[in-house]
Amino acid sequence: MSDGALHQEWHPRHSPWLIAVGVMLATFMEVLDTSIANIALPHIGGNLSSTPEEATWVLTSYLVANAIVLPTTGWLANHFGRKRVFISCIVLFTAASALCGLAWSLPTLILARILQGLGGGAMVPIAQSIMLESFPRQKRGAAMAIFAQGVVVAPILGPTLGGWITDSYSWRWIFYINLPVGFLAVVMAKWLVEDPPYIRSDLKATIDYIGFGLLAVWLATLQVLLDKGQEADWFGAEWVRWFAVVSALAFIGFVWREFTAEHPLVDLRVFKNRNFTIGLILMTTLAAILYGTTAQIPLFLQTLMGYPALQSGYALSPRGIAAFFTTALVGRLVGKIRSRWLLCLGFTLLAVSSFMLAQVNLQVGQINVVWPSIVNGIAISFIFVPLTTVTMSQLDQRQLGNATGLYNLMRNLGGSLGIAFVTTMLARGAQTHQALMVGNLSPSNPAFAQRLAAAKHLLAHHSDPATATHQAYAAVYALLDQQAHLWAFVDNFFLFGALAVVTMPLIFLFKRVTQPAKLPTRTH
Repeated sequence: MSDGALHQEWHPRHSPWLIAVGVMLATFMEVLDTSIANIALPHIGGNLSSTPEEATWVLTSYLVANAIVLPTTGWLANHFGRKRVFISCIVLFTAASALCGLAWSLPTLILARILQGLGGGAMVPIAQSIMLESFPRQKRGAAMAIFAQGVVVAPILGPTLGGWITDSYSWRWIFYINLPVGFLAVVMAKWLVEDPPYIRSDLKATIDYIGFGLLAVWLATLQVLLDKGQEADWFGAEWVRWFAVVSALAFIGFVWREFTAEHPLVDLRVFKNRNFTIGLILMTTLAAILYGTTAQIPLFLQTLMGYPALQSGYALSPRGIAAFFTTALVGRLVGKIRSRWLLCLGFTLLAVSSFMLAQVNLQVGQINVVWPSIVNGIAISFIFVPLTTVTMSQLDQRQLGNATGLYNLMRNLGGSLGIAFVTTMLARGAQTHQALMVGNLSPSNPAFAQRLAAAKHLLAHHSDPATATHQAYAAVYALLDQQAHLWAFVDNFFLFGALAVVTMPLIFLFKRVTQPAKLPTRTH
């Protein structure tokens, strides 16, 4: 029997729905850890005697290690066996989680997070490829709906869950909760996951060390740049300029190596597939908006509206709930309604939610943030499921392992780009608006003179006239600074909406996905 016939006829022994439950345990656990530690950073820094800037390496170290492993997923699965790699990743991730909880110093915690990132990097794309291969083509939309409920909902719920655990118990428990989940995930993976016959593990296979080295340098320098660039004033710092040059050269070298090597680490020829390339661009855009908005809403609520950290996390919870329930509906629609129209609706709702958030001011209530978040969650569901399905639709099953690694890499990099954009534009935008508005703080401006006089009159009851005047100026300037930051938030929300609109024409470049006729296969 030919390899082609073999892989066309292969079906897992167990029900694909049962397999989905098993692999999603590991997926949800890993994706949750990309955001659950964010809100606990002040507690981690205080407990381990480190500055806030040093504590952020807890996040950066994880993202760097995660990014390096993601593109190598296909190679690892093909040469060591997908089941063996998947279980090894879960074991490493779970053991590293225990070490994170036991960490006695910041360097120990960073080392544990690196190990956690290495274990988690290949876990999600392998889980995605297992689900895509376990379900027949006509049911892949439903499979990706289940996958989306973990990948989309987990990072949204992460800050809320992390805040509750940290406030109620200790930051160490945000890592300890992985232990029972990891143990159960290993048991289910050993029972349910199997290697398709077209994956032939070869423990003697040689790795492309040059390609891997270039890949590691490129992604490590790029991730550090995105995470730390704003703190260092971007290209104003010499190390940033060096990192940018090294990252660019390593990227060029990596691409050249992978196209010329006899046995490349990452098969970049998959980019010749139009649906896959367009899908990666749209996924990067979606991730940038998703993670950027997730980072920006809590900042707005905490810094300008005075919300406590946990309460700001609750404001995002409706988005996760909306995404969870809508995803189940979208999974049923994929295959019945053209993916193009589902994607158009999703990106339209994504733009609408961003434009709704661009209407915020300092007098809004929490409901003014909750409703756009709900629309945002619905939009993400209408995008993620059909986008993943149509992106992978033209690929052979043999290509799925490599393709899912690249797909999840761009999701992570898109998220890093979105967060870097938010942190940079908030700082720069606030400065710009402040410079534009400060000219209005002039005695010739009736509004300023009236507000200053009112502040002086109020403060004069509690101090002498000179002190009252100084405090009045400080109070008016603080209000100006607050307004400048508000406009920076509004600009960012508007730009996210514009980005969603600008990328929509790419949807019409997808090749139409035709559903294959149902073959008489055994019932799962």
